[in-house]
Amino acid sequence: MAINLELPEKLNSTVERARLAAEHIFRPISRKYDNAEHEYPTELDELGKLAKQGRGGDKDADKSADAGEGTVNGANLRSVLNARELGWGDVGLMLSIPYQGLGNAAIAAVANDEQLERFADVWAAMAITEPGFGSDSAAVSTTAVLDGDDYVINGEKIFVTAGSRADHVVVWATLDKTVGRAAIKSFVVPLNSKGVMVARLEEKLGLRSSDTAVIVFDDVRVPAENLLGTPEIEVRKGFGGVMQTFDNTRPVVAAMAVGLGRAALEELRRMLEDAGHEIDYDRPAAVQHAAVADFIRLESDWESSWMLTLRAAWMADNKTPNSSEASMSKAKAGRMVTELTNKAVEIGATAAFSETELLEKWARDSKILDIFEGTQQIQQLIIARRVLGKSSAELK
Repeated sequence: MAINLELPEKLNSTVERARLAAEHIFRPISRKYDNAEHEYPTELDELGKLAKQGRGGDKDADKSADAGEGTVNGANLRSVLNARELGWGDVGLMLSIPYQGLGNAAIAAVANDEQLERFADVWAAMAITEPGFGSDSAAVSTTAVLDGDDYVINGEKIFVTAGSRADHVVVWATLDKTVGRAAIKSFVVPLNSKGVMVARLEEKLGLRSSDTAVIVFDDVRVPAENLLGTPEIEVRKGFGGVMQTFDNTRPVVAAMAVGLGRAALEELRRMLEDAGHEIDYDRPAAVQHAAVADFIRLESDWESSWMLTLRAAWMADNKTPNSSEASMSKAKAGRMVTELTNKAVEIGATAAFSETELLEKWARDSKILDIFEGTQQIQQLIIARRVLGKSSAELK
């Protein structure tokens, strides 16, 4: 049976808008803000307004099944398509667009209807990582203690994307350290709350146009209704509630990697053709120029990364558990984009290693896509647990 991989027509406008923004807004200022780390890209303000206005505009379409198919192509598929196109333009600038923070994805994943409406107009960063841990999100030590109608939050978060620019931050904190991961919840915290302090902005290898902050929470009071999901500590359910955030956001990160990878592939193809090396798909790669053989292999990895990303997003839209697929897409795309961009720099030699081209920037930007939202090793561990039917206690 033939498989039709064409996108539904209703998604064409999403792709076209993002592609135009990537080409005409992101690319022209990409090098400018890479060289001006911590300077806010004011050119993104209009995109932020459009993002804010566009929220919820397709709710009915997202809920309706495609005619005759019984499947839904909704918010998650739109998100990965948007991320792919904008990632082609500049991943750091994409992460700097107002009202499209990683925290917004967390709110969309676990908030109830009332919270979705109340936080519809916020720009939310997401604060998970702490000085004491990296990819082990279950090791959260930031605390949230119920005091009357408020939770009091104390702790320190690092590597908070857009943490100095957003107006809210989704903070992961534990209600009871003795219970373990089941007590970890996420809270929407206004960044202007008393006790919230942006302590430092990081100097980074890549994604320099996107600020990354250290944020300290000192007796920060937030209303109890700002807890996302249920306040009950369900030991049997464990970490599932908060981890659902990752099932939505990991395919988006994979799509960023796919977009950046496409940019590098296009540049690599141009370099090969300029050097007189034809890419012939009708001949075995092994009998072609070594650089051409590398290109064909990398392009194949790129295609498979995109297929995995589409599958993970489609499953999320159709309420199908996708933890394995989300991790597979993130692991594959993260590994693919780092190898692809570094190979492009290697083949491009002097020109690709200098700032005359964007390739050296893409190689720097790509590394984080294999790290944040869970490292390569963490993704492989999650996949192994799902495939083997092991718990986190049984397979560490």
